[in-house]
This record gives sequence, C-alpha cells and structure tokens, in this order.
Amino acid sequence: MIRGLGRWTVSKVSGFGDFALFVGRSFAAAVRTRRLPSRLVGAIYEQGVLCLPVILIVSVFTGLVLGLQGYYVLNRFGSEGMLGALVSLSLIREMAPVLAALMLVGQAGSALAAEIGIQRNSEQLVALETMGVNSLGYVVTPRLFSALAVFPLQTALFVVVGLWGGSLSGSLLLGVDSGIYWSSVEHAVEAKDLQECFTKATVFGLLTISICAYHGFHAHRQRGATGARAVSKSTTRAVVHASIVVLTADYVITSFLV
Repeated sequence: MIRGLGRWTVSKVSGFGDFALFVGRSFAAAVRTRRLPSRLVGAIYEQGVLCLPVILIVSVFTGLVLGLQGYYVLNRFGSEGMLGALVSLSLIREMAPVLAALMLVGQAGSALAAEIGIQRNSEQLVALETMGVNSLGYVVTPRLFSALAVFPLQTALFVVVGLWGGSLSGSLLLGVDSGIYWSSVEHAVEAKDLQECFTKATVFGLLTISICAYHGFHAHRQRGATGARAVSKSTTRAVVHASIVVLTADYVITSFLV
C-alpha cells in the first residue's frame, strides 16, 4: 500500500512538473515563432468571435434568473431596491468569470484539444519538427496569448449583458424601478470587485487553455487507446480537468481576495 501511494504521488508530481515545463516552453517559444501575429489573430477569432453567441445567450439568461431569484429573496425582507447590488456583485465576483470560462472550455477548449490531438495522431506535429518548426510555438503559443486577452473581454461582456438581463427581469417583469436598479449597481460595485473579476478571468484563461492544449499535445500518451479513441479520451479529460481547475482556482483566488 505504501509503495502504491508512493508511485501515485511520484506520478502526480511528475505530471505537474511536465505540465509546468510545457507551459513554460510554450511561452518561451514566442521568441522563435515566425508569423506569430497572424496566428494570434486566428486564435482570437477561434476563442473570441466563434464563442460570442454562447457567451451572449448564457449571460442573458443568467442575468434573467438572478433578477428573478434575487427579487423573491429580497422581497421577503422588503429590500427590493437592492436588486441591482445583488445581481451586479453576483455576476462580477463569481458567476461571470466562472460561467464564461466554463463555456469557453466547452467550445474553444474542447475544439483545441481535439485539433491538436488529431495533429499528433496524424503526425503533423512530427512533420513540423522535422522541418525545423517549433511545434509548441506553432500550435500552442498563439492560443495561450489569445486566452490572456479573450477571457477578460468575454467576461466583461458577460457582466454587461447579464446586468441588462437582471434589469429586464427586475424592472419590466417585476416592477422594480429602473433608476433604482442601476443606482444600486453604481453604489455597490467597487474597484476591488472588478479587479477580482479580471484576475479570475485571466487566470482561468491561462489554466484552461494550457490544460486543453497539453492534453491534445500528448494525446499519444493515452493508456490503452490509440488513433481516434486516444483523441476522444484526451479531449474528454481536457474538458473535465479544465472545468475542475476553474472551480478550484475560483475558491483559491476568492479566499485570498475576499
């Protein structure tokens, strides 16, 4: 039992070290990567523009639900005027960065893991290395830099649309005065709330895209699976691990910034 625990611990520490080296080498490869700006634009399009519809839909309904639930909770205490504060702080501090990251993982992250996994499976990455092209710099580095820009922007959009959704359900459906709603938002939100929101978004972007790229890049290491099955398993693990890391990092960051 002790030997088994030791082997498990060593494998986990080794895996974490391998992941850390993967991320470090990916950023270092930016110095030697040619045509990085053009590939960065493509990565921003994949993670930003293509994910825009799902972010808009989820943010609208998140705001609508927060407006409805918040109104019925505050109504019990006669504090309906605080609906804007409840919706805004819930979105900015927690729901917007977490839900935006999970949606981006489900769409952009899974697509990234599958794409790189297929490139590994078809030996395209080996061909790049044979031609003297750094495969990390070619397929991973642009995605990491893109995530640092796209995730905060998508989170900001999520907050804005979510606030309008909360106003829609609170003001038009439940009769809360619109002026009181937005005045409550203005007085409740502080600079530290926005700082926490964008800190989370940046960290989530770096972690999730790194995890998805790592699993896709090492799809050939999947035990008991080869070919398409290995790509499928690596993509599934990428999405699951990235989602768990988002929730774990959310707790850690909140515990330090609260």
